[in-house]
Amino acid sequence: MTERPTRLYLPDDVPAAPLPGTTTVDAVIESLGVGAFQIRLLLICGLTFAADAMEVLLMGFALPGVNATFGLPPGALGATMLLSATFAGMLVGAPFWGRQADVYGRRPVFLITVLAGVIFGLVGAMAPNIGVLVAARILAGFAIGGTMAVDYALMAEFVPRRVRGRFLVLTEGFWAIGTVMIAALAYLIGQLLPPQEGWRMLVLIAALPGVVGLLVRTGVPDSPRWLLSRGRVAEAHAALIRVAQLNGQDPHLLALTPPRRVPARPPRWAALLSPQLRDRTLLLALAWFGMSLGYYGIFSWLPTYLRTQGVDLPEAYRVTMILALAQIPGYLLSSLLVEWVGRRATLVGFMLASAAGAYLFMLSSEPAWTLLASGLLSFSLLGTWGALYAFAAEVFPTTLRATGMGTVSAAARLGSLISPVAGGLLLSGNLGQALTVFAASFILSAGCVWATGLEPRGQAVPEGEHG
Repeated sequence: MTERPTRLYLPDDVPAAPLPGTTTVDAVIESLGVGAFQIRLLLICGLTFAADAMEVLLMGFALPGVNATFGLPPGALGATMLLSATFAGMLVGAPFWGRQADVYGRRPVFLITVLAGVIFGLVGAMAPNIGVLVAARILAGFAIGGTMAVDYALMAEFVPRRVRGRFLVLTEGFWAIGTVMIAALAYLIGQLLPPQEGWRMLVLIAALPGVVGLLVRTGVPDSPRWLLSRGRVAEAHAALIRVAQLNGQDPHLLALTPPRRVPARPPRWAALLSPQLRDRTLLLALAWFGMSLGYYGIFSWLPTYLRTQGVDLPEAYRVTMILALAQIPGYLLSSLLVEWVGRRATLVGFMLASAAGAYLFMLSSEPAWTLLASGLLSFSLLGTWGALYAFAAEVFPTTLRATGMGTVSAAARLGSLISPVAGGLLLSGNLGQALTVFAASFILSAGCVWATGLEPRGQAVPEGEHG
């Protein structure tokens, strides 16, 4: 693959030189540094991301109880639809809400998607039949798709460039916390209630962290970068003053340099396929698709696969918790490497390690080696996801950032929808075939990331317009 020269700005994206007595948003963000505001934003976005992890992985743990309640045999169409329902909703929700965030602002979408996720999560807990449950999970996924795209756009636009990659990876690191929480809840509820009752309690509790997330999000201002791109200079200035106050800095800021021009609407979605953005959009979409196919193909079916190997349900949940804990050092190492060696090299390294982990899993025959191989997979896959979210959030211009994140996220959801089919090979005894598919998808993703030729480390996030 031919390496392209590194270039992030579009021809008309370079901000105008500051007028006398004015400054740019990027200059202000850099001068205010990292403080209480960014730490608070990390915790708020991280909490929502943990809640999203619980919702996305929920049905893998609830499925045995759902099958028992509605009389579904393992592998039945209803069960397969249930595992895919959340991903189907996210497939539509990610690009839809990403576009809304670029048109109407990060903050309103930030709040609406969390509220909708809570509502449909609660509906699912009370579902009288499998049809209602599948519909509720599709709608919950529709909302979750938006939160995951918008959170990263907002985080990228508030953090100074020297630590931006680290903060973006750490935001994704809360996924491990959500994974541990849902596995622990499934284990504890399984000890207290029969499966027919326990799954409803699990679905109900999994929706509650979103309520906390909604409450704490109300104090987060909209992105000053987005506000300025829409010509709302006074609101952008007020948002930066809020950051300065929380960081203990002088709130008396210079006036912001107004944009050269303010289009009636942000660029259309088709601008992602313009000559300047087409390669990164398509290559990143392929990378997200490949990683999602392999990740969910393995981990959505892992509890069920362990049961087919003679592991009882509580023990399977304990193994899942151990594997979730293995994700944490993966995130931490990724958060360091993205700043030390760069985003692209970190991504390729973790992706190739994931492919190696898939084959180690296939070759392992003893339980201890199987657990070790699974731990390596968990470590490398989640380190990859942390860097991949950071990379994608940094390479699209402000006016298309959430749209771009939603688009590549939709490609990941497409991989998630296909993954139950590939993952089902694990249950049919075709372990080698399944893991070969997953390893190949990780290698393909590594090639796509390298082919972008982009390296956002140390650069300002792209601003401006694209028409």
